[in-house]
Parts: sequence; C-alpha cells; structure tokens
Amino acid sequence: MDDAEHLIWHPQVPLKVSVLAWRILRDRLPTKTNLVTRGILSPAAHFCVSGCGEAESAHHLFISCSTFGSLWNLVCTWIDISPTVSTSIRDHFVQFTSSAGGSRARRSFLKLIWLASVWVVWTERNYRVFRGSSSTLHQMLDKIKLFSYRWLKTKNFTLVTNYHRWLSSPLLCLSLV
Repeated sequence: MDDAEHLIWHPQVPLKVSVLAWRILRDRLPTKTNLVTRGILSPAAHFCVSGCGEAESAHHLFISCSTFGSLWNLVCTWIDISPTVSTSIRDHFVQFTSSAGGSRARRSFLKLIWLASVWVVWTERNYRVFRGSSSTLHQMLDKIKLFSYRWLKTKNFTLVTNYHRWLSSPLLCLSLV
C-alpha cells in the first residue's frame, strides 16, 4: 500500500483528486456498501448506481462494474496501452502506471490519466446518485481527455499543442512515444 500511496500525489493534479485516490486505496469512500456497513443505508440500498445489479463497493465501482469498469478499455485504447487485469484497486493503479514502462515522464503521464479516470468515475457516480443524470462511456472518456489536458496545460507552459491533437494522440503531444 505504501508504494501506491506515495505515487498518487501528483504535482499537476488538483489536490482533491489525489485525496480521492488516497481514500479509494484505503476503501474510505462513501460507497453504498460502506454506507450499509456504517448503518447509514439499509441493506436493500446497496446496489450500484449503474444498474448492473451488483453491490457498490469501491472495487466494483472502479474496476469490475460492467459500466464503469469498461471505461478503462476506452482509456487504454485512447493512450495506446494494453488493458490491465488486476484483483485490487492498488494493483490496478500500479499496473496501469507502469504498464507501458519507459521514462519517468511516461509513468507520470499514466498516473495523471489514472487519477483523471477515477475522478471522472466518482463524479459520474455522484451525478447519477444526486442529480439523476448520466453520461455515456464516451462522454466520460471525453471528460478524462479534457481534465488531463487542462491539468497538464495549467502547470506545463511548454505544452504547445492544441486540444484536437491531444484528443487523438496525447503521448505524441508530450513526445513520449
């Protein structure tokens, strides 16, 4: 756990996103399963907001949910890396961020993408619970692309690229290919 916890603190990512990741790794999010365990929700209300019929735990929501979990395949296709297969959120984070190997800059980029992805999943989950609205998987992928571009552009003044180029090839934009 210590390795993963040290890696989630990324200088180009908003602090609230790293805090979310820290809470995910410690299973401290107010998922429905955790709220049932604490006696806040009734056991009948533990189902995932995606409608998949499974209990909403952090592992389910971020990794194994047929809706939210399949977002990882779209992300991997976008950044042209192989999807990871893991049994825990911590393993998923470590495998995802080191899956393409390479330089420190490449691993840093993959950390940023992982953090953007969990941020989008968690905010989408909350929109569905509290606002009754939902986005498609492709809309969620577009949000990941937008957040990652904004986060990098805000702190990296030398990132000279336009957003449309970023949408098609982020690794090329960052000279990480």
